[in-house]
Amino acid sequence: MAKTLSLPGRFFLLRHLNSYLYPRGWSRVWTRKTPAPPPFWNLPHPRLRSALGSSVSCCWAALSPGRMSVIDHVRDMAAAGLHSNVRLLSSLLLTMSNNNPELFSPSQKYQLLVYHADSLFHDKEYRNACLPSEIEVKYKMAECYTMLKLDKDAIAILDGIPSRQRTPKINMMLANLYKKAGQERPSVTSYKEVLRQCPLALDAILGIESFLPVAWGAEVASMTMNVIQTVPNLDWLSVWIKAYAFVHTGDNSRAINTICSLEKKSLLRDNVDLLGSLADLYFRAGDSKNSVLKFEQAQMLDPYLIKEGRLEDVENLGCRLFNISDQHAEPWVVSGCHSFYSKRYSRALYLGAKAIQLNSNSVQALLLKGAALRNMGRVQEAIIHFREAIRLAPCRLDCYEGLIECYLASNSIREAMVMANNVYKTLGANAQTLTLLATVCLEDPVTQEKAKTLLDKALAQRPDYVKAVVKKAELLSREQKYEDGIALLRNALANQSDCVLHRILGDFLVAVNEYQEAMDQYSIALSLDPNDQKSLEGMQKMEKEESPTDATQEEDVDDMEGSGEEGDLEGSDSEAAQWADQEQWFGMQ
Repeated sequence: MAKTLSLPGRFFLLRHLNSYLYPRGWSRVWTRKTPAPPPFWNLPHPRLRSALGSSVSCCWAALSPGRMSVIDHVRDMAAAGLHSNVRLLSSLLLTMSNNNPELFSPSQKYQLLVYHADSLFHDKEYRNACLPSEIEVKYKMAECYTMLKLDKDAIAILDGIPSRQRTPKINMMLANLYKKAGQERPSVTSYKEVLRQCPLALDAILGIESFLPVAWGAEVASMTMNVIQTVPNLDWLSVWIKAYAFVHTGDNSRAINTICSLEKKSLLRDNVDLLGSLADLYFRAGDSKNSVLKFEQAQMLDPYLIKEGRLEDVENLGCRLFNISDQHAEPWVVSGCHSFYSKRYSRALYLGAKAIQLNSNSVQALLLKGAALRNMGRVQEAIIHFREAIRLAPCRLDCYEGLIECYLASNSIREAMVMANNVYKTLGANAQTLTLLATVCLEDPVTQEKAKTLLDKALAQRPDYVKAVVKKAELLSREQKYEDGIALLRNALANQSDCVLHRILGDFLVAVNEYQEAMDQYSIALSLDPNDQKSLEGMQKMEKEESPTDATQEEDVDDMEGSGEEGDLEGSDSEAAQWADQEQWFGMQ
């Protein structure tokens, strides 16, 4: 029977074994306070087994390789309270595991699933409520101040914690608060401190890249390079960092190409986060069809479906999201968008305000509320919301579009021109910025020729860009060049079908007395978007223009007996009642 060493003998043996093994690359993590580890014969080191032989039955030792696995990094971030970072990284790792089942062992995948689920739950954290240390109490106080919109008080509380005592989650909260307050330097410093402790904190990387991503990109890459080189299957991370640097600079085309290369050529194929980013980038680039396809591929529709006239899908999406959770901004934004495009602006305003209350950094909620305020005539309030959206997302063109529309609505053409020129210089000369600048130029008779030049440049870059085609058609309509407009619209509709383009083509065909084809175009427009009021008005106008001819023919047949005039009046009343019913049916106000 094997002999068992006494406790002092075990300590003596461990000290010598540790000095024996440490030069070979092993690190000592054992202390008196740690729990008893597995028996020594289960450890993989051959020199440990041969040194002890069979004379010792058990020894309290924990010896581990110096290199951490990616699961260890996830575990450390979860223990540090970096739940948003855990969610992002574990999502990518689970996608890799689904594409290559041999990448992780069953136990490792189980751990990833647990960490991922736990990070999703931790929007509301209860675990530490029973263990309130002084630092934890201050963290909870800061959370309370944040919920009360008292960010300055939250920063003051966290700033009072000495730097060496700040945990990663405290640094993460500080970084986000500084970012929200527009303080770049302390925010970046706090994000870096998070990365120093947890180099795979991807949310912290995104936070740093949101400030001057070109300047910070190389530094972020250097901070994570050691992990990329030592942890297997993380070669995609450097490409991921570069992709989101392009996102934050507003370089949509390069961002799309880089993320597509990740999504197609690596184990990250069909990752929901990457598909969502691609969908958002396609929308920013004005490609709403590919945007919808990517959202559907991710099994998650989006408010941008409204751009395709699919209000029923948006309404269903809102109901599904509310069934999941009403404590996030997204369900309220989706329902608000449905109300907005149904012309229920007061309801859209309420839903947008509710979304902002849940997440004051939700750019989409700010855009929704700003648009509702603008359409309700409260332009100055709308301007405040669009400016806040620009502060949070300075590379999103739709934020600038909303603000410029407010300036134009209040006849502030000079302010609109200054803003459009700034966007043109900041985001570069692409089809979208050229069209936005041309839109402002069209408001001033002096700059009509400049608008024409800008639109020609935009269409040279993207002949299918709907907004540029619409503005060019508007310019041709002013000049009464209807044949040129018809040719432009037919060319644009050759490879796509868009409600607005079909409706404008119908208007141009009416101008050249092509009534039957105009009616066909209005019908196509309404089939694409049954709520398009202008197409309904176009059809109604055509019917009104045709009715006097019918009345004249009726007078000739009845030999001027007066029945034609009465019939015309009755027909007008009947027609008005008919369109009143249709307006009620289509929800128009």
